[in-house]
Amino acid sequence: MNAAVTSWIEEMAKLTKPDRIVWVDGSEEERERLTAEAMATGELHRLNQEKLPGCVLHRTAPNDVARVEHLTFICTRKKEDAGPTNNWMAPEEAYRRLGEIFDGSMRGRTMYVVPYLMGIPGSPFSKVGIELTDSIYVVLNMRIMTRMGRVALAELGESADFLRGLHSKADLNPERRFICHFPEDNTIWSVGSGYGGNGLLGKKCFALRIASYMGRQEGWMDEHMLIVGIEDPAGNVSYVAAAFPSACGKTNLAMMIPPAPFRAAGYKVWTVGDDIAWMRIGPDGRLWAINPETGFFGVAPGTSYKTNPMAMETVRRDTIFTNVVLTPEGTVWWEGMDEEPPAQGLDWQGRPWTPASGEKGAHPNARFTAPAKNCPIISPEWENPRGVPISAIVFGGRRARVAPLVYQSFDWEHGVYVGASMASETTTAAAGKVGVVRRDPMAMLPFCGYNMGDYFAHWLEMGRRIPNPPKIFHVNWFRTDEAGRFLWPGYGENFRVIKWILDRCQGRGEARETPIGYVPTEEGIDLTGLDLDRETMRHLLAVDREAWLGDLEDQETFFARFDRLPPAIHGQMEALRRRLGG
Repeated sequence: MNAAVTSWIEEMAKLTKPDRIVWVDGSEEERERLTAEAMATGELHRLNQEKLPGCVLHRTAPNDVARVEHLTFICTRKKEDAGPTNNWMAPEEAYRRLGEIFDGSMRGRTMYVVPYLMGIPGSPFSKVGIELTDSIYVVLNMRIMTRMGRVALAELGESADFLRGLHSKADLNPERRFICHFPEDNTIWSVGSGYGGNGLLGKKCFALRIASYMGRQEGWMDEHMLIVGIEDPAGNVSYVAAAFPSACGKTNLAMMIPPAPFRAAGYKVWTVGDDIAWMRIGPDGRLWAINPETGFFGVAPGTSYKTNPMAMETVRRDTIFTNVVLTPEGTVWWEGMDEEPPAQGLDWQGRPWTPASGEKGAHPNARFTAPAKNCPIISPEWENPRGVPISAIVFGGRRARVAPLVYQSFDWEHGVYVGASMASETTTAAAGKVGVVRRDPMAMLPFCGYNMGDYFAHWLEMGRRIPNPPKIFHVNWFRTDEAGRFLWPGYGENFRVIKWILDRCQGRGEARETPIGYVPTEEGIDLTGLDLDRETMRHLLAVDREAWLGDLEDQETFFARFDRLPPAIHGQMEALRRRLGG
């Protein structure tokens, strides 16, 4: 046995005092045994195995239904290293405060030792973590989301270089709930929550917050990005990595189906990942990426055969559903599905529910945890240890007026600025009225494990080091007319925009230079088979000078928060102001 691993487990067991310790191996027999145990205690409910083979339902505590950003901390020795956008707690204080809650928290329970691999066995990208948890739900989710068990221990060998993760549900008291990251110690402590995003330590905690710190230290990039491949009729596949804030169609884009004319011509889409990309410079000077996960932890409400048919096919087997409606037939339902709601059922809290109840049946953050291998269009390259070469990086947001449908940055530095300033708007129920602008640089604001000013600097430095960098773009599927109606149909039609992006990467694609970057000409995007008139396209691709000048003021307020903002970001803002004539 690995001495560093066993010594650490002994130390954590003395603190948490479990009745027994069980090492998980990742086998099918183990999955069946743990599932049976969880069903016996009511932690899981078996679904209709004819209609949903291998699927189960879980309900969280009503006070434990989502990530808790205000209770999530970056614990660096110096507060300024955590930066102005993270909650900070001194490491010694965090270990003391959480240690008091962890003390005896597993008494009467089992401690599960979960070795897991983020990445592909034998890949230079891969990292090993070990999570100690008292939750079977967490173990079974980690089995879907990571390469768990013996494969991880084999990858680790005798090394002491592994992420140390301690998790306990404790008493599920929100007053005693903390998710603390110690990037300088390669450690995560999470206590008081059983919800996936807080308990699956390989997910946002390791694969983004800790790994972003690792990436900066080791010279690679850890990004909150989908990875998707586009195959042309000649069989050539180009890969795109894309970052979007929540509610902007990230998973839908990762699993999109090309419009009929393009399918008929031989185009295909391949899903590599829907959430996280680890990217390194390859021997050929290009940026290569892997999806370090093995599953999808997706939001269920709104997912349907209209919005994401591939996701719906993926969750039909071997899936853990969390906080959805249980139908009398033993199947599941949530708001936004294609099917009509069941006449009756049990809601996400297990209470009798009907469509007339006046409350949502599924929680708005209800989830599915599904194996990536189940996706009908999973890429043949998704488990390639080398990763896939990235041709384009795409940022996006939900903007009613400001951003056009798509534009290309002038160069890498300008592209970093585009990503750093990306934002989405919330809209009120009144059509066309715009609410709050929320900036979310690179969609990493809640997930960057260190000072975000240093994160921007890391992006700039990587651009100087990549001999053949991807081109950088921005998209906006959500531009509206004066009545608040969306101008672009979205969903699978977004393929047309991605095709223009890849055309630009290959030296094709018609564009005009504007103050914000290169925007397609009105004929630049292939609209074959799409009933969209020229005036609508003109509106979708327009650059409104006054709107952009107003947005610059909001950007200045946002960037003023950063004590370590690279001068290049200031320079790009001023250059844009000059180009706009402001």
